[in-house]
Amino acid sequence: MDQALISHMLETIAGISGKTGGAFNLRLDSKGVERYSTENIKIIPKTDRPGIDILVRPGTKGESVHIPVILTESGLNDLVYNDFIIGEGADVTIIAGCGIHNEGHAKSEHDGIHAFKIGKNAHVRYVEKHYGEGSGTGERVLNPTTLVDLAEGASCEMEMVQIGGVSSTLRKTDATLGKNAKLLITERLMTHDAQTATSDVVIHLNGEDSSAQVISRSVAKDTSNQVFHPIAQGNARCHAHIQCDTILMDEAHVRSIPEIEANHSEAAIIHEAAIGRINNEQMLKLETLGLDESEAEKIIIDAFLE
Repeated sequence: MDQALISHMLETIAGISGKTGGAFNLRLDSKGVERYSTENIKIIPKTDRPGIDILVRPGTKGESVHIPVILTESGLNDLVYNDFIIGEGADVTIIAGCGIHNEGHAKSEHDGIHAFKIGKNAHVRYVEKHYGEGSGTGERVLNPTTLVDLAEGASCEMEMVQIGGVSSTLRKTDATLGKNAKLLITERLMTHDAQTATSDVVIHLNGEDSSAQVISRSVAKDTSNQVFHPIAQGNARCHAHIQCDTILMDEAHVRSIPEIEANHSEAAIIHEAAIGRINNEQMLKLETLGLDESEAEKIIIDAFLE
């Protein structure tokens, strides 16, 4: 990745920040490159380990935080710890993600550990996108860990996206919900070639009238391998719904292991899982409109992952 592209990314992030009134932190090849805080959102580098603390003032509304990570050097192993402290009654959007550009033969890896402490009646929309590219034979590895603690009345929407180029990923998400807390996790994933992806999600519904929904949509191509293991644990009067849908293609392998646990008589938890091939009728209909097989396949997959 050349300097011109990096400069363009910096300008883009700064432009977004200026338009939305948000803060940002750019990490490039294991080093902080650019950082900007606002009056209501402070980004503070850690002194004991790599990473940052993001502090959102109580009552903050309509602001955003962008925290992209870029790896361009082959052979890097980047580990970062980011803590998000969201004040009571705040409502913010956080955009995270990592791009690995590996032109070499050594493995490049980014492991991000994000811990959220979301205050009473606060709301967070969190978007995390992962992407890999490069002509080198070195692996592109991303292993994110996300820890979420939701106080009374707090809510969080999490969108996890990984569409291509990542050799292997192990995603771990662990969430604890207080009274009347709400959590929505949407995961979109596509693997190809010999890629592997594992997603482990554990949700502890500890608070009365807490609720959670997990929606996973994935496509597995070629000889890739996916494992999805969500666990919803109802420890109080609560509601939870887990839904996993996968399109299986070629010689790929998929395991979907939804698990539900009720430790309270008024815990209502549902799980659904479906794995199947592309619908032949959909393919035929698109082909009758003049599309070839690959074009029809792409439209169906894009719509499925939308």
